[in-house]
Amino acid sequence: MQVSDSRPKQSQGKLLTDESLMQSLKDAIAKKLMPNVAKIDQQGMYPEEFLRNIGELGAYGQIVSVEHGGTGRGVLPALKAIEIVSETCLSTGFMAWCHNACSWYLQNTDNSFLREQILPQVASGKLLAGTGLSNPMKHFAGIEKIKIMATPCDGGYILNGTLPWVSNIGDQHLFGVSAQIEGTDNYLMAIAQGGMQGLELKQDVHFIALEGTNTFRCLFRNVFISNDWILAAPCDRYVEYIKPGFILMQVGMGLGLTQNCIDLMRRVDNTKQHVNQYLDDRPDELEEELENLRLKSYRLAEAIGHGRQLVGKEVLREVIQSRATASELSLRASQSLMLHAGAIAYVHGSVYDRRLRESYFVAMVTPALKHLRKVLASMS
Repeated sequence: MQVSDSRPKQSQGKLLTDESLMQSLKDAIAKKLMPNVAKIDQQGMYPEEFLRNIGELGAYGQIVSVEHGGTGRGVLPALKAIEIVSETCLSTGFMAWCHNACSWYLQNTDNSFLREQILPQVASGKLLAGTGLSNPMKHFAGIEKIKIMATPCDGGYILNGTLPWVSNIGDQHLFGVSAQIEGTDNYLMAIAQGGMQGLELKQDVHFIALEGTNTFRCLFRNVFISNDWILAAPCDRYVEYIKPGFILMQVGMGLGLTQNCIDLMRRVDNTKQHVNQYLDDRPDELEEELENLRLKSYRLAEAIGHGRQLVGKEVLREVIQSRATASELSLRASQSLMLHAGAIAYVHGSVYDRRLRESYFVAMVTPALKHLRKVLASMS
């Protein structure tokens, strides 16, 4: 694997406070993201410059310990960063989540090489990163079979199989991957990198939304991953460490998208309130539900904290329920926005059209709404 030899050094005196980080993100969004949202959505533009910029600001280092290049503040400011980006563009908010998820994997591993040499570069955005855990998460929930097999060998493992879609990756990007260890009932988690020998990335489909997310089909053909890049093997307990933060940070996407839908409805009401008042899911109603979800998810983020610990079953259940509520609220808000806007919302490429398409992604990205409800039913 190709990685930089230099570790970014981040002075604690330069670490932004929570409030100043959020303001810096808002400024970067206004200058470098908002002008390109249409290109991201309609032309599949990958906003690499913006993603690296917010990494330098600290968007990916909140869940990372200070000694490894982060702030050590935990899940809460990471969730808020994803929320703020998602208010403007869900594609980019999703990629901020993908990167933070990989930071979270690295923060929670016992592998000293990954924590000391790789995590600081991911925390700063010097190395961009994604996550390939959709298949294993569905596998562990009894939804589909595991798609990657790992054969032990001298110094590591040989991986074979295909992951359908992995986002925010490229030739030099890192991403988390899980595989079943051949001949056993055990699984491993590792960090892979685009450009590895035997790994082919294929971009052979077009999506109705999220086109600018660098989403590829990943074909593993005898890909060697050394022990230096193994997050955990076996990974049962490790998965329990990362699961709550992984799921809860996704709530930020729903919070941001729903907030923007409410803001747009209020803007439309400047001229159409006399008729919009007869619709369901009015802005004030949705705002109250959104604030309840926001406060609950912030509380849960503080309970999860900095990782490397198990959370109680009740906290995990609340995390999963919050993620399901984020899906449901996103769908309702975007559909209500369409009705509030009226005919103009039916114009291809309008902000209303985009927010509707994006809302379905919040409900379909792993863990999807049906996946979440299945898990909640089993927990009951």
